[in-house]
Amino acid sequence: MLRLYTHASCLQHDPGPDQPESPARLRAVLQALDHDRFAALDRIEAPRATREQLLRVHTPEHVDRILAATPENGTVRLDEDTLMSPGSAEAALHAAGAAVAAVDAVLAAGGQAFCAVRPPGHHATPDRAMGFCLFNNVAVAAAHAIAVHGLKRVAIADFDVHHGNGTQDIFDKESRVLFISSHQMPLYPDSGREDERGVGNIVNAPLSPGDGSYEFRELWEGALLPRIHAFRPQLLLVSAGFDAHRNDPLADLRLGSEDYAWITGRLRDVADAHAEGRLVSSLEGGYNLLALATSVAAHVTALME
Repeated sequence: MLRLYTHASCLQHDPGPDQPESPARLRAVLQALDHDRFAALDRIEAPRATREQLLRVHTPEHVDRILAATPENGTVRLDEDTLMSPGSAEAALHAAGAAVAAVDAVLAAGGQAFCAVRPPGHHATPDRAMGFCLFNNVAVAAAHAIAVHGLKRVAIADFDVHHGNGTQDIFDKESRVLFISSHQMPLYPDSGREDERGVGNIVNAPLSPGDGSYEFRELWEGALLPRIHAFRPQLLLVSAGFDAHRNDPLADLRLGSEDYAWITGRLRDVADAHAEGRLVSSLEGGYNLLALATSVAAHVTALME
């Protein structure tokens, strides 16, 4: 049974009416999953991440800054793209906590999990919130798997259209974590070159504006999936961004929901081959509401299969 982690607080993070990363995104996702074909999902309320869990990947100053920046009303701007509202810190704690709880569950009992949470996380660095991200949800989960469960090989697959610079920064000297990313280049945050290799554990695979299904599948099938297979991960984490969709307003790739079903199935194959099926996926980007809803539905359907 696929576990679905979410929390009502994730709808209370409201950066303002002009921000593409809005509560409407999560509402669209949850509405898409409120369908008879997803009735078998095990729906679980996400806990808060603890300070100890956050400090494995973030500096104390960063954690304190985020928690202290919460305004009593209105919004406060952390950078050009990243704002906080009165509900933002609580949402961020539950978003990171969802990924941690999902890791605990799949390592204890097997299976897969999807975290329908926001704010997203993969741009958050050890000491900086950026790109709509406050805490790095997937990185917190990976560090938890290593520190608490003693795993030696954790792989993170990131197919968001934007490079997960924060995840790379956190783990670029950590050989127990393999970070694999496909992303459009050039595009925010202007990182993710192929020569950024960490200690041999970073694999960046840029795509060009206008690339679509063929280029995406060829890249993953020919280069990226073999690298994950060779790593033989004990756990596979997925930064599941759906903003490479052809209708997304923030980028210029041309994927469709069928491509997200395809890559999810291939990642399931990796988890089945090396990790006893253990896979945790966490929502990142996706800013066209219809494209996001259909893509998440395809992703979750493939995880259930």
